[in-house]
Amino acid sequence: MLYLRKGWGKLRLINAENKLCTTTVCVMIAARNEERMIESTIQDILAQDYPAHLLQLIVVDDHSKDRTSEIVLSFIDPRVKLINLNEKEPLNSYKKKAIAEAIKVSSAELIISTDGDCRMGPNWLKSIVTLYELGDYKMISSPVTYFEEQNIFEEMQSLEFLFLIGLGASGIGNGNPTTCNGANLAYRRDVFHELKGFQGIDHLASGDDELFMHKVASAYPNGIGFCKSMDATVYTHAKANLGEFIQQRKRWASKSTSYKNKGIVALGIAIWLYNLSIIGTAIAGFIDPKFWLIALVTILLKMLAELIFLIPVCRFRKRMKLLYYLPLLNLIHVFYLVYIGIAGNSGKYKWKGRLVR
Repeated sequence: MLYLRKGWGKLRLINAENKLCTTTVCVMIAARNEERMIESTIQDILAQDYPAHLLQLIVVDDHSKDRTSEIVLSFIDPRVKLINLNEKEPLNSYKKKAIAEAIKVSSAELIISTDGDCRMGPNWLKSIVTLYELGDYKMISSPVTYFEEQNIFEEMQSLEFLFLIGLGASGIGNGNPTTCNGANLAYRRDVFHELKGFQGIDHLASGDDELFMHKVASAYPNGIGFCKSMDATVYTHAKANLGEFIQQRKRWASKSTSYKNKGIVALGIAIWLYNLSIIGTAIAGFIDPKFWLIALVTILLKMLAELIFLIPVCRFRKRMKLLYYLPLLNLIHVFYLVYIGIAGNSGKYKWKGRLVR
């Protein structure tokens, strides 16, 4: 946790105020059944404080069964383009196919991916491109956060998600990028082609973000940046119920079997074993009560270590009150991580109405 906090501290704050950007940008959305939010997302993108002639938006409709395409076509702005996937044969990764199809028709220098249910402020693009133009970056990860939470369950997700985003940012700060989120990810179009896109990871439904980041990091160890700016944040909603949450996290965990970096795999296994040992110690307490005390002390130390890292991350996001959930979340997390570590690497999951094997 101290190492992660150090990485977070290394990241500089980005201020895009009065910045005149010159980079051509293509915002890419792979959308499936997004009629509820896609209109607001497109409006946010078209309202960006960014030169209109440098901006293009491509929405790829991934076999939606609702009004997604109709809503996209209702925008008469010439910057908006719709592509419909029409594969008859079942694919395991429609999202990677959607991204690849969008990149084929784009001539922009910088590709920025987001999702069809996200919101962003007017300085979103300008903040990301400011960092891009400041350094020789091949890829830039930026913050994603939950908002408009309706209950305690969603607020606890927000705290956990802040930890995950902070984890990815800190890894980049330490020069060891491990994770990112495809809802707010930018990369050079020529680098995508140079690395043959998703070749080698295209058999997986997920991984258009993390696994591609690992490809970029392997080719350009110092070529990945993190845009530490509130203006660069993309906002989305937490999962409404436990079932949806579990399906999402199983999908995320399913990528781990394809990690090429053995150090990341070893760390993941160590964390899983650590949490399993806490459960084992608690069970041993039924034989000898002193093990309950050991388990309690272990959880308290774990919480303290995570608090050291979470304080600056929550302060950046101005969500310090979320830390009140840390004791309960810590206890739940022990069982959750052990379960997801198994389920995410051995079972099926549902994603956008599809059953992924």
